[in-house]
Amino acid sequence: MSTPPTDYFESKSKVIKKLNIRTDYFKLVDSLYARTLVHTLSYTYRPAASGAPAPASVPALPKYLTFGEPLGIRRAVAAYTPRSRAAPLARPRQSASASDRARIAEHYSLLVTYDIWFQSHRKFSAPRHGSMGFYPKKRSRRHRGKVKAFPKDDASKPVHLTAFIGYKAGMTHVVREPDRPGSKINKKEIVEAVTIIETPPMVCVGVVGYIETPHGLRALLTVWAEHMSEDCRRRFYKNWYKCKKKAFTKASKKWQDELGRKSIEKDFKKMIRYCSVVRVIAHTQMKLLKQRQKKAHIMEIQVNGGTIEDKVKWAREHLEKPIPIDSVFAQDEMIDCIGVTKGKGYKGVTSRWHTKKLPRKTHKGLRKVACIGAWHPSRVSFTVARAGQKGYHHRTEMNKKIYRIGQGIHTKDGKVIKNNASTEYDLSEKSITPMGGFPHYGEVNNDFIMIKGCCMGPKKRVITLRKSLRTHTKRAALEKINLKFIDTSSKFGHGRFQTPADKAAFMGTLKKDRIREEAAATTAPAAPAQS
Repeated sequence: MSTPPTDYFESKSKVIKKLNIRTDYFKLVDSLYARTLVHTLSYTYRPAASGAPAPASVPALPKYLTFGEPLGIRRAVAAYTPRSRAAPLARPRQSASASDRARIAEHYSLLVTYDIWFQSHRKFSAPRHGSMGFYPKKRSRRHRGKVKAFPKDDASKPVHLTAFIGYKAGMTHVVREPDRPGSKINKKEIVEAVTIIETPPMVCVGVVGYIETPHGLRALLTVWAEHMSEDCRRRFYKNWYKCKKKAFTKASKKWQDELGRKSIEKDFKKMIRYCSVVRVIAHTQMKLLKQRQKKAHIMEIQVNGGTIEDKVKWAREHLEKPIPIDSVFAQDEMIDCIGVTKGKGYKGVTSRWHTKKLPRKTHKGLRKVACIGAWHPSRVSFTVARAGQKGYHHRTEMNKKIYRIGQGIHTKDGKVIKNNASTEYDLSEKSITPMGGFPHYGEVNNDFIMIKGCCMGPKKRVITLRKSLRTHTKRAALEKINLKFIDTSSKFGHGRFQTPADKAAFMGTLKKDRIREEAAATTAPAAPAQS
């Protein structure tokens, strides 16, 4: 440890008198050099005369002072912060001249705050394991991802929705050529992982108007549609078969008589006049999905763009009508995914917080935290890594680029169109469903969205897709995506064929196919003999 300069302690009394520093500070300094403790100081300069402007003769405050580099110096309004955030007293900085100190002391007083850190026996420091930003790590209260902030409204844009609900089907990989001039991968084929999220059209069943209050938004009015599907009404009951199924019967009767329709018209006019935010209540169509669940997922989706009158008009026109995914998002757009992660159950600290394992010879296990805190305070701090729940946490993943918005299997001119995964380089037509279906999900027959990378949750997990809150200007975010190949081989094991036709052309007629054909021929009814 370096020794302090000779004039450091000789001029103590002069500095104390001039800068008005408490004498116990230098006692502390002496003990610091004697006991070699780590010590950090923060400085704040204030004019000696309160409110008096600093004269021009007062010199600028020096960057380095006798007592070490300051954390922050304030002179009048201007603020100066050095690069280093802390400086131990063991390494004194270059001091200001005596004349400068005397002139500064006429107009400034020094307030010193200090914090001593006893290092105990630890020789090295390291960042903590795991982020406290996601504390507490416990099971999510909700299964569907909640949109806690919608994008900022822009009246100059056309009316549009800001979120959608989909279901995670699985993952595959694609081949494409990036358009990044100057990069090593420019115009070269790269392989990227993508996630397929099935997004059948949502149905709008309600409109909500919000007014602004000092405490935030407050719902003023809610108008429900006349007809609501069974999928939607199931969500409002614990046991659908034992209930009387009378939910929303009063709301639907309003649309059937003249007095009720006048009341609805009055509510819409109130929305236009008083409300500043308009949201629609939309639900998913579970009947279109091959899932066991029958209850639809319902959420409020904010309507952005245009005036309030335009928003209310748009919401009213779309009541009881399906809203497809391509009317909300566009190709190459950056979006956010909100959902609940895959649950892992009760886990130890090594798996849950990724703390370092103890040495091999450690007594009673080594996947532990060696010290969980001091003797006093006689409690375990909440910042200490402990065993507990891992997974099933509510998370938001930002900046997921849309690689493709695919149309589901549909009929056109009497023909069934399944060609939603082929590219201009493919020789045969392909469906996005891989050979044998997505593992633990099945076939994707509805509209789908393909995003870059992975997203939270297991298969079949409901994912909330939201328009990005940020304005994207980076080249990677604005890049146009041109896919050359989408892999549709089997995800059970090592898939070799992209379509059943490719497999039949390569393998020929298989034994199981021949047996099936023979069985069909024997069971077919014989043609009636013609007389």
